[in-house]
Amino acid sequence: MQQDGYLYLKAFLNSQEVWQSRQEIADCLAAEGSLEVSSPVLDCIAKPGLNIHFRPDLASRSSTLKTLLYSGRMMEFFGIFLGGQVRHYDYTWLRAVAPGKGTYAHCDIVYMGRGTDKLYTAWTPLGDIPWELGGLMILENSHHLETVKNSYGCKDVDRYCANRKTAPLYASNQKWWDGALSKNPVSLRCKYGGRWLSSEFEAGDVLIFGMFTIHASLDNHSPSIRLSSDSRYQSIRFS
Repeated sequence: MQQDGYLYLKAFLNSQEVWQSRQEIADCLAAEGSLEVSSPVLDCIAKPGLNIHFRPDLASRSSTLKTLLYSGRMMEFFGIFLGGQVRHYDYTWLRAVAPGKGTYAHCDIVYMGRGTDKLYTAWTPLGDIPWELGGLMILENSHHLETVKNSYGCKDVDRYCANRKTAPLYASNQKWWDGALSKNPVSLRCKYGGRWLSSEFEAGDVLIFGMFTIHASLDNHSPSIRLSSDSRYQSIRFS
């Protein structure tokens, strides 16, 4: 983690539990009419024109996902990694990324920097994610970029207007901001160097990284909804 800014743990979680979590979430998507009815629900083929990306409400409907992320192997790992008792965030960030969409480059510190920066994100793909579905990517050695830490890394999304529609009600320097470091990953790589690192992920894989690691996602070029979760963990000493 100190050297690379991330840990990529292959086949770390029970894949059957991951698929069960996916099934519970897919059933919710099907019930609300977000999936193509002629395809298997577990494939999560999006209905034409679907426009979704961030769906934390779906995480609360999957008891298997809560168990997967906040008990068992995940908590055991963080207990060893952090050297003691661990506290996780209650809130689960769930991504249900429709075809044609991706996630802009950012660091997590700008979203949750009011507590300790000794906080870690676990990105968990909820199913297999081949290249065309567009998994997470990390900018190599970006956690060592002091210029980013001392500028962008000092910002706080919550200091800005949280609602784009009401932004004009605030002072001009309080305009709405989504926390993106850049919306052009190619130019970001040219500016800071390093490679964008990614992989084809499988159910059971976990990618863990710190608050200053720059990451984004590849665009979803498949007909399916890409499902994944972000969960956060810290030592109880910093709570």
